[in-house]
Amino acid sequence: MLLKGIEINLNGLAGISEEEIVSYIDRIENQSSKRLKYLSIADDGNGNVALDYKLRPAKFERIRRITGYLVGTTDRFNNAKRAEEHDRVKHGLN
Repeated sequence: MLLKGIEINLNGLAGISEEEIVSYIDRIENQSSKRLKYLSIADDGNGNVALDYKLRPAKFERIRRITGYLVGTTDRFNNAKRAEEHDRVKHGLN
């Protein structure tokens, strides 16, 4: 089942309403401040509901400081700035 662009899997819960599923989605997204990718709702056998979910990775933009300016992408650079960026020493995370 697909709801709000999220893959929903119901295990042993045939009578669950769409409104209840949306409330689970909203609760998880509000707690984590990230969007859900997948949600599995199952009956745990004790009258409770077990939630298993996966969040979408956070999007980020790489910011560089080149010739004194903070920029996100280099697509608008002229040839001199492109050459300067190309000639820089790249440092790894190790």
